[in-house]
Amino acid sequence: MRADAFLAAAEALPFGDLADLAGGGGLVVVAPHPDDESLGCGGLIAEACARGVPVRLVVVSDGVGSHPGSPSHPPERLRALREAETLAAVAALGLEAGSVGFLRLPDRFVPAAGPEAEDAAQAIARAARACGAGALLVTWAHDPHCDHQAAAALARRAARALEGVRLHAYPVWGWTLPGETEVGPAPRGMRLDVSRHLGAKARAVAAHRSQVTDLIDDDPQGFRLAPAMLARFARPFEIFLEVAP
Repeated sequence: MRADAFLAAAEALPFGDLADLAGGGGLVVVAPHPDDESLGCGGLIAEACARGVPVRLVVVSDGVGSHPGSPSHPPERLRALREAETLAAVAALGLEAGSVGFLRLPDRFVPAAGPEAEDAAQAIARAARACGAGALLVTWAHDPHCDHQAAAALARRAARALEGVRLHAYPVWGWTLPGETEVGPAPRGMRLDVSRHLGAKARAVAAHRSQVTDLIDDDPQGFRLAPAMLARFARPFEIFLEVAP
């Protein structure tokens, strides 16, 4: 199926309830970079926290690839900033800092195989066991970013070690795919109504100041989320695609 048709169908998936995702257990959100959790799952995290559903967030990369040429924010300082932004973001959603883990794998070079990947998958599996997870949520394997694809592979690996845990994907950069890209069969899954959490989600996204403002202004190649991209994630629903075992 072409990406344009697939994503249009994803936007029309039926609405479901949080329990349809969690299956009576907790949830683990796997974010390739600090900010993916707020963009793709901010409403879900807020809804789970409001209901008392256990949530764990695992941030895979260190995020330092966003401004690699900044003199004012060398890697260690940028990593600390992006982790602090993440903690502020999830606090806006109702999630405590103790529920967040940072794997600190190299941004733009997250491994999908090998010893580091196995360690990362085990860390995701531990987070799932810690919250009695019924589901893992990770970026879509067709997102056109190597770290998003690697994170999807890590979550699949973790899911294989967790009996009865479902795996769902949330598109982030998938929305930028050329329409003619082939992405496989028609989507299965659900949309989650997050309309009552849009304010909290907006505050969470805004907390990632290094990604949405000119906070770091000394790197001509520095990354900044475009307004059109931010608008896509300000809609009153989030999309979660079933990932076949």
